Amino acid sequence: MKRLPRRLRLPVLLAALVLVAGTAASATRIEPGPPRYLTDDRGRALFLHGFNTSGSAKDDPEHLPWITEDAVQREYEETGTNFVRFLIQWQALEPEQGAYDEEYLDAVAERVGWYADRGYHVLLDMHQDLYGRYTSPEEHSGNGAPEWATHTDGFPVARQDMWELVYLEPGTVRAFDNFWNTTGEHPELMESYAAALRHVAERFADEPAVIGYDLMNEPFGGSLQGPAFEAGPLADLYRISIARIREADQDAWLFVEGQAVGVNWGLPSALPHLDDPRDGEPRIVYAPHAYPLPMDLGEPYAGSAKERIDASIEQWSGSVRTTAERLEAPIVLGEFGLDMSGEGATDYVARMLDETDRMAAGRAYWSNDHDGWGPWKDESLAPGPLAETMNRPYPRVVAGHPVEIDFDSEAPALTVRFTEKEGVSGPTELYLPDTVFPDGYDLSVESAGSPAEPDASEWDGELRILSVETASAGPGTEHTVTVTPE
Repeated sequence: MKRLPRRLRLPVLLAALVLVAGTAASATRIEPGPPRYLTDDRGRALFLHGFNTSGSAKDDPEHLPWITEDAVQREYEETGTNFVRFLIQWQALEPEQGAYDEEYLDAVAERVGWYADRGYHVLLDMHQDLYGRYTSPEEHSGNGAPEWATHTDGFPVARQDMWELVYLEPGTVRAFDNFWNTTGEHPELMESYAAALRHVAERFADEPAVIGYDLMNEPFGGSLQGPAFEAGPLADLYRISIARIREADQDAWLFVEGQAVGVNWGLPSALPHLDDPRDGEPRIVYAPHAYPLPMDLGEPYAGSAKERIDASIEQWSGSVRTTAERLEAPIVLGEFGLDMSGEGATDYVARMLDETDRMAAGRAYWSNDHDGWGPWKDESLAPGPLAETMNRPYPRVVAGHPVEIDFDSEAPALTVRFTEKEGVSGPTELYLPDTVFPDGYDLSVESAGSPAEPDASEWDGELRILSVETASAGPGTEHTVTVTPE
């Protein structure tokens, strides 16, 4: 989601703060325990690093992103990503109640295939902003819900220069209230939404590249906000949707977000624990967004504002860890981003990459468009400053329970420390970009605190992936893999 300049944004934020004033006081504080991880089919911990694809889908007549297969290849070559949060929309999926558009899903599947061919993990994100475009006869704002599921009860939705203000329009609020059935008039809407998610899961359950489903982008409660919304209708929607998806797909990871207002800035979420009825360990992921409040107020990541933004990030990180502990879920940062022409922009992105490494969290930058926010200078896909910042060393998978992930850009060095875990097989895989490792690499391994030789290592120069197998010494044994430029 794009953010507004300071002079336009302040009225929106002040109104939103009123809505969420009770959130922090009502959330239960739980001290975070050891981080949890998404895992692959060999039990290895996954580290997801990528982009949202893409904001362009919101306005496209076919509801599809701008990307081509060549652009996906270019993205890997310039940024080394292994993850994409791919936007889909309810209005495109189910334009008429109970009738799903299979041609739209065919087009989505084609694009998923482009990523699958390059080893990406694809998260299908059911995206909405401002409920949907059908809240007004002119269809001037929003994306998400189909016309048949939009009930404003005659309340108006005026056009606004500041798109966020449309959330506060009477018709937008009423559309959300009807969806969440706080009006008591439309209990069928959440059921229909969950059924649509089930249909998506039926289509992609056998596609290994699809790692899971983001159940709703940036939920907004209409007239109901804070803990009453998150622990009430939002949790109900998640429970219904989880149950429906599990009827079609037992293996996917299910990504949930708290309410966007306040939580995106770092206020605690009141989202409750959600049960997963699948066979085996639960696969629920907490997928918050991060837009620090000082930056949302227009401050750059520079000068005296930098300290305030860092404090906001620390608050966000603590709140996210607390919520993830309550959910017993791994963390993936579903959105963060800014206009890359601003002062300190690349430093901010690097700060968030370091923070998510510290949290053992995945991340998806908003977005891969060529609009000033993304990694491209223009439609020629010439890489901009973001591409170089995102193109950093990281572990794609770790063959055990990660203890520490550290990329020291000054040294430079990538260090991965983990403990052996029963039932895990396969190598640890490290992405090493040529911008940091232009002439090769030096590899060192420690096992149980002593230098050791890897069982095996293999370098894929085309993908720039180093695979390292460490000698097994039993569950709980700690291994440290460090890679420096040659």
